[in-house]
Amino acid sequence: MANLKIVQGDITKLKVDAIVNAANTALSGGGGVDGAIHRAAGPQLSEACLKLNGCPTGEAKVTPAFNLDAKIIIHTPGPIWHGGNRNEPTLLKNCYLNSLKRAVENNCKTVAFPSLSTGVYDYPLDQAAPIAVKTIREFDHPLDVQMVCFDEKTYNAYIAASKA
Repeated sequence: MANLKIVQGDITKLKVDAIVNAANTALSGGGGVDGAIHRAAGPQLSEACLKLNGCPTGEAKVTPAFNLDAKIIIHTPGPIWHGGNRNEPTLLKNCYLNSLKRAVENNCKTVAFPSLSTGVYDYPLDQAAPIAVKTIREFDHPLDVQMVCFDEKTYNAYIAASKA
């Protein structure tokens, strides 16, 4: 079972084996955490992402971490919220699950996640947090996982989900 710790902070500053990036399907870098990870990792990250030819929503692909204090970056495009009727919960679960699988395949012991899809993709935090917590906790492999919350509202939502 994966061990989950919820923290508030800057995911680009962590020393972990894998940092998960809330990517877009083009893996082109964007706003929010995706832009922050691309800026912190350096220009080689964009070059590496170009070679991956994008990534479908719910899947996950890996690049080196370049200038980050991690071994790899796992890129996973989360679902854009359309009211919950377009398979969003399953796609979001798959983001976490496939990212955890990529971590194991790359011999990672520590993984840091941002809150996927709850920024510009508008996934409701109170619905996304329980999916993330449940998926991580049920993952059947000994990993130390940190849910890195950018702000207090996000942190509080994940703490609440972890106690439910």
